[in-house]
Amino acid sequence: MAEDDPKTLVSTAWLAQHLKDPDLRILDASWYLPDMGRDGRAEYDANHIPGARYFDIDDVSDARSDLPHMAPPVEKFMSRLRAMGVGDGHQVVVYDGAGLFSAARVWWLFRLMGQDDIAVLDGGLPKWMAEGRETEDLPPIVRDRHMTVRRQAHLVRDVTQVSAASKLRDHEILDARSPARFRGEAPEPREGLRSGHIPGSRNVYYRDLMNADGTMKDPDGLRAVFDAAGVDLAKPAITTCGSGVTAAIISLALERLGKRDHSLYDGSWSEWGQFPTLPVATGDA
Repeated sequence: MAEDDPKTLVSTAWLAQHLKDPDLRILDASWYLPDMGRDGRAEYDANHIPGARYFDIDDVSDARSDLPHMAPPVEKFMSRLRAMGVGDGHQVVVYDGAGLFSAARVWWLFRLMGQDDIAVLDGGLPKWMAEGRETEDLPPIVRDRHMTVRRQAHLVRDVTQVSAASKLRDHEILDARSPARFRGEAPEPREGLRSGHIPGSRNVYYRDLMNADGTMKDPDGLRAVFDAAGVDLAKPAITTCGSGVTAAIISLALERLGKRDHSLYDGSWSEWGQFPTLPVATGDA
């Protein structure tokens, strides 16, 4: 079991111990791909960890962008979190209904906004429920709390920056998608996208970073995954995936290893895969 760290990852036992803390705020960030056939909001309404608020990744996003759930403007993030009763002085724990899938995206988004007191629940709701812990279907009592936001621009990359990194090979570009999607052998779940990967990127499938029970591997296990993928951890890293969700799982794993020089390509393959002028590689290379 991973060591508890309220800035990265905490166990179900840790959360159960702190559940009644007055300054704890729990977020249910369940979100699923269209082909997964699940509804995060409906599942939250039916059953969630006591006191949890629902964090809608698609809503707390940049409505001006045609790309899915891009990071929102600072003002929108502040207003949405204030409406959830989350703000300065709170320790936040975020989880999802898949175990570890979309929660890391919210962890990264808080980090982008300069909020460090946030951790992902290791194993998420499935582990919490498997242990017979309490859940409820009641809406939380929410009181406004001001949040101070300082956007950390170094934690996010755009297509121009990623294109330069791909050409110069001065970063490790780490792709969290499945090996078949990375190699261009499986179609993308979103229509209209080419198949393949960013030239020079390496495939670090997000599921390989997890144990069989959906918890994240310990540091030695994480290093073994990066080593097997040929990743040079001495280089700065850019994480990517289909739409910037599972990329954040790699970001979380890097943070668990004490690596700080990593950023996330927010547009990810939803952006790269739609432009015919951007090069695409297939196979393992």
